[in-house]
Amino acid sequence: MQEPQIIQLPKILDDRGNLSFLENQAQIPFEIKRVHWIYDVPGGEERGGIAYRETEEFIVAMSGSFDVVVRDAEHEWKFSLNRSYMGVYVPKCMWRAIENFSTNSIAVIAASTHYDPADGIRDFEELKAAPQPPKGGEEDSSEGCETSTTPPSVGQGGYTVFDCGIIELDRHHSARKGDISVVENAETVPFDTKRLYYLYDVPGGVSRGGHAHKGLWQLIIAASGCFTVTLDDGNVKRAFTLNRPYQGLLVKPGIWRELDDFSSGSVCLVLASEKYDEADYIRDYDEFLKYKNL
Repeated sequence: MQEPQIIQLPKILDDRGNLSFLENQAQIPFEIKRVHWIYDVPGGEERGGIAYRETEEFIVAMSGSFDVVVRDAEHEWKFSLNRSYMGVYVPKCMWRAIENFSTNSIAVIAASTHYDPADGIRDFEELKAAPQPPKGGEEDSSEGCETSTTPPSVGQGGYTVFDCGIIELDRHHSARKGDISVVENAETVPFDTKRLYYLYDVPGGVSRGGHAHKGLWQLIIAASGCFTVTLDDGNVKRAFTLNRPYQGLLVKPGIWRELDDFSSGSVCLVLASEKYDEADYIRDYDEFLKYKNL
C-alpha cells in the first residue's frame, strides 16, 4: 500500500500570474474521474473525516491554507498546505480530514472514481476493521475504470461562440462547513478531464490567454475572484463574466479565447480534455482565421 505524500507540481512563472498543472498518470498516479472543490469555509473549521475503499485523491490548497490529516490503523500523517503548487496524495483505504481552514481558502480535490456513496467509510473504527490493500508494489488503478469519453467533433473549426456557454455546477451548501461544487467526467461535462491547470497570483487588471485549440475542450471556473472570458469564432465575439465558483464556462475547440479584467486574488481553474500538446495550440490570430477558413 502506498503512503500519503506531498507532491510538488510544476510552477510556471509569469508577470501576468503563475500557472500550475497536474495530468493523469504524470504528476499524480491515477486518472482523474471527478474534481470537486471546497470554498466559503469559515476560518478554523474542518471538512472530511472519511476514507474511501477504492478512491485515490489529490488535494491542493489553491488559495489560503489548511491541514490534511491522514491516518491508517497504525500511523498518522499531518500535511500543512499553503502553496498553490504543492498537494497531498491520499491513497485509498486511508482516513483523511481537512482542518484549520484559513479564511477564503479553496481546497481542490481530484479523485480517481466517480462519486459512489457506498465507497465512503465515515467511521474510523469501521476503516480499521476493513480489509487493507497489500503493502508494497503498485496497484492496478485501471480495474473497474469506465471507458474514456471522446468529446464529439464537428470537424475543423466547426463550433461557434453560440455553442459555448455557462454550466451551472452542483453546489452542496453548508453554512458552517462551507460549500462544495463537483464536476464528474462525461456527466457534468461532455469529456474526460485529463489535465487540470490553474492561474493564480494574477495581478488585478491583467490579461491572459489569446489563443485557440484545435481539439481541446475546456471548462473554465472562477474558483476565486472574478474575470472576463471573451470568446471569438472569427465572426462573432461573446464575453462572459465569471465570478461564481459554482459556474463554469464550457469552451469547445476552434474558439479563440482571451481572459482579462482579473480582480486581485483571482484563481482561474481550468479542466481540460487532453494533456498538454503544443501542436494543439493556435497562438496567432491570423493563423486562427485561416484555420477557420475565413
